[in-house]
Amino acid sequence: MQVSQVREPLINGEKSYENITSDVMAPVRAKPGKLWFLGFGISALVMLAGFAAIAYTVWFGIGTWGVNRTIGWGWSITNFVWWVGIGHAGTFISAILLLFRQKWRTSINRAAEAMTLFAVMCAGLFPLIHMGRLPLAFFIFPYPNTRELWVNFNSPLLWDVFAITTYLLVSLLFWYMGLIPDLGTIRDRMKTLWKKKAYNFLSFGWKGSARHWQRHESMSLVLAGLAAPLVLSVHTIVSFDFATSVIPGWHTTIFPPYFVSGAVFSGFAMVLTLMIVTRRALNLQEYITVGHVESMNKVIIATGSIVGIAYITELFMAWYSGVEYERYAFINRAMGPYAWAYWIMMTCNVISPQLLWIKKLRRNLTFTFILSIFINIGMWFERFVIVVTSLHRDYLPSSWSMYKPTWVEVAIFLGTFGLFFTLFFLFIRIFPVIALAEVKSVAKSSARKFIRKSSKKSKPENE
Repeated sequence: MQVSQVREPLINGEKSYENITSDVMAPVRAKPGKLWFLGFGISALVMLAGFAAIAYTVWFGIGTWGVNRTIGWGWSITNFVWWVGIGHAGTFISAILLLFRQKWRTSINRAAEAMTLFAVMCAGLFPLIHMGRLPLAFFIFPYPNTRELWVNFNSPLLWDVFAITTYLLVSLLFWYMGLIPDLGTIRDRMKTLWKKKAYNFLSFGWKGSARHWQRHESMSLVLAGLAAPLVLSVHTIVSFDFATSVIPGWHTTIFPPYFVSGAVFSGFAMVLTLMIVTRRALNLQEYITVGHVESMNKVIIATGSIVGIAYITELFMAWYSGVEYERYAFINRAMGPYAWAYWIMMTCNVISPQLLWIKKLRRNLTFTFILSIFINIGMWFERFVIVVTSLHRDYLPSSWSMYKPTWVEVAIFLGTFGLFFTLFFLFIRIFPVIALAEVKSVAKSSARKFIRKSSKKSKPENE
């Protein structure tokens, strides 16, 4: 017997184009509810508290942090790397899955792209603050000046500037390019004159003609081709901040693929965290389906397994190298004063994602939501372990030290969460969370294929 494999529809129910437009645009057209105001208000207050902590740091200096001569990189660089990793899922979903024609991306790519922009904004704050004096940022831009000083092009910290600004620019263009047809649709449905003019300006006068669609699709593919290498290059360059040094536990060639897989791993977890809540809050269960969640969980299994293999490879190479400093660095991670952080990392990043091999758990939204939070906690501790535990005990025991964050560092970190969620709350009120044009392109075909395959009975092969 030959059994045909039935694939779930990407959109549940028989939806017309009018139904899709009405459902997706409802949060934009309707007045915000009490829950939206509550969430936005809390996020804005946390953001303002974080900005106050940044102002406190700028006024009194980095001495308000817990860093010292031994541990010069603390929460600032930990949080920087973590936020950059969070932003990787948007570009992966948008660019690479588009080039590979993965249609299940259509309901989640818009929010993931926005999440990328917000996460990179949060990440960009930390290197600036870490300078201690914000005017020093003047020296990171590679142009000649009256003092005839140039930046150090051999420094991986400068490579970060090029990589992240390029990543932000391309991601912004790609996100906005996908928005243009939907902005035209919103313009046509707005009743207020000033709103019509505002959305007409934002959509560049989109008419939906064949010429407009042809240019839009061509430009989307060009931007996807530009953005796809950035998925690999950006976090690779971030990993060079560590790999080009001679600190035990840092100078290893496995860091680039290890950092990239970890970034996609944590980014997809954050997308799941946001989308599971968003689909419920905005009544988008028929568009962000259990099938979408399962597909994302499969990516998490793959990238989580790569991260686990990288951890094991690091341990093996530290032993195989025969270098006593390398061996001690990893023994200290697992059994030293910060062992608790190491084992939180291993539990959240290596052990817990393996539960997703069970299909029932992979399709369980409550379990997925909880697991996604655990993964992001684990990935933050991974960055903490890499930064702090590698620095606090180096070659000379006389310089060993401990690190403890102060309330200022905690407030700044929480403030970036406030900034992230404030921007996300504004995003779901001004723009459609789901890409209307792309969802419409797959809605009819997916429903027809599902009905045809499910109604088709299994037939015996030629006898």
